[in-house]
Amino acid sequence: MNQTIKENTQEVISSKDLLLHYIGHRSLTRRVIEAFPEKDLFTFSIGGMRTFAQMTVELFSIAGPGLNEMVTGKTVPFDESFDHKNSKQVLLDKWDEETDRIRKLWMKIPDEQFGETLTLFGQYTGTVISSIFYFIDNEIHHRGQGYVYLRALGIEPPFFYER
Repeated sequence: MNQTIKENTQEVISSKDLLLHYIGHRSLTRRVIEAFPEKDLFTFSIGGMRTFAQMTVELFSIAGPGLNEMVTGKTVPFDESFDHKNSKQVLLDKWDEETDRIRKLWMKIPDEQFGETLTLFGQYTGTVISSIFYFIDNEIHHRGQGYVYLRALGIEPPFFYER
């Protein structure tokens, strides 16, 4: 069956509602970070995957800097460096800081910009909205890995639907 999408359809979700959806995911991911015993957050892995702390640092490196690039137009190289000092509290504080940064930057993106094409970090080309969906999808993906780790450690993860 061949279906086409009309170009001039009504909006399905507002920018504000998408932000609230995203912030809900961030709240849940924060609870996953909190659920880890501190030592395991920085040392536990399965099958050669990165630790959940390393995955969390990747998430810091994408959304805030990516949204900043969308707002300012200034390209920055992708950078996963962050000294968490093997401290869960340092990671949680940075998580909160980045979530606040996301909220503030988001409000500076006009609705008409969501369809524009850009190349984030000088290497990933897509529209603003496709990049934002990547930020959300990537976080969900890594949170799922965190769920597997928590279960392997005998810890019940937060309910995925409680955002």
